[in-house]
Parts: sequence; structure tokens; C-alpha cells
Amino acid sequence: MLRPQFVLFGDSLTQQSFDPAGGWGASLADAYARKADVINRGYGGYNTRWALKMLTRIFPQTAEPPRLVTVFFGANDAAIPGRLGERQHVAIPDYVDNLRTIVQHLQQLRAGSILLITPPPVSDQGRVKYNCELQGVTEVTQIPERTNAFTGQYAEACKSLASELGLPVLDLWGLMQQERDWEAELFWDGLHFTSKGNAVVYKHLQALVDEQFPDLRAEDMAYDFPHHSKFDPANVDAAFQ
Repeated sequence: MLRPQFVLFGDSLTQQSFDPAGGWGASLADAYARKADVINRGYGGYNTRWALKMLTRIFPQTAEPPRLVTVFFGANDAAIPGRLGERQHVAIPDYVDNLRTIVQHLQQLRAGSILLITPPPVSDQGRVKYNCELQGVTEVTQIPERTNAFTGQYAEACKSLASELGLPVLDLWGLMQQERDWEAELFWDGLHFTSKGNAVVYKHLQALVDEQFPDLRAEDMAYDFPHHSKFDPANVDAAFQ
């Protein structure tokens, strides 16, 4: 029996999700060990416009459709025009259209389940501090290049599209702000997750998968091959029949 594939598609927040120090993608892979192959297709710095350029290569028509796909973009699309990082900016209407195109392609491939993830909140102060340290200055003009309020508009747009398409959505922008001291505890640079931030993402993602896709609950999925306890040393082949 071939394992189903779970594909995590997104930007650096997905690329870094396999961090061995408790990345949310690594935690997901651990939960589904021997039950599903969790594949990281995260691309640091990418926005939805650039993601479309590789969409058919990552999800070709000839491949076996993935059983689950998470689509996690928006943190870079929400870079503010006229500030550091503006080359990554994608206007909200285009962001929504790009997400829709990604979803439609996955639906044409008959991907089993599709789950959208909103961009997470941004610590304005954390971004200012990080950019100052990066540039070796005490004050930087035109920063922060991302703000929580502006990113929140993209989160709302993502949620609205999910509602329109009848897809589940993980509202990280809202959920993470409910955590105590979220700005300092969940983000190391105001944008990317700390170990605690990754744990929060995994907790809510796993809960949503369990709720929306009961057949994908890790505890209910079978191993791809028999457990070793099933082997009779005199007739191991019997366990594989």
C-alpha cells in the first residue's frame, strides 16, 4: 500500500516548517510517520504571483493527486508598497485571484483535500527591531515593511475566498493573537515562527485537519506495512498477504 501524500505549499513559513527544533511541518510528519508522506514545498520570499510560475511543475497533471494540500501564502504579498520589500507586494485582488487559480488547479487534479492558511500576524515592533539589526542602524526610515493591520487585510481576503469556495481555512492571523505575549513568544523577527510559534501552528492545524477531514486523523490511519509484532518468524510472508 502506497502512502498518501500531504503537500505543504507556501513561502518561507512553510519552507522553515521542517526545522528540527519543532517545526510545524516536522511535527506533522512525525504524527503521520508510516501513514502519510508529508512533503515540503515551501519557497522563501515567494508571493502568490511567483508561486503560479511553478504551480504545474509542483503539481503536474501526470502525478498521483495528493491526499491533502495546505496552501499558505500572503506574508510576502502583504509587503507594503513604497517600503523595504515592496518587490514582493501583490495587491489584494490579485492575491485572491492567484489563490483561486492555485485551488482550481488542485481541484482539476482531484486533490483529496485542500486547506487554506491565512498569513499569520506581524509584530510591528519585531520587524522594526529586526530590520535595524539587519542594516546595522538604530533608526530605519520606511519601516516596518510589513504591519499587522495591513497583513490582516490579506488574512480576511483569504478567509473570504475559503468561504466562497467552500474550503476550510486556518485563521492563524486571528488565532495566534489570542496567545499570551504572542509578539515576543511566537516570532523571532516579527514574522517567522519561534519553536513556540511552530507549536501553536501545529496544534491548530492538526485540530482543523481532524475536524474537517476525519478520515485523515493520524490515530485512525493504517501503517503502510504490517507492524513487526505481526511477524511469525517461521512465516514472515504471511503478514504481507
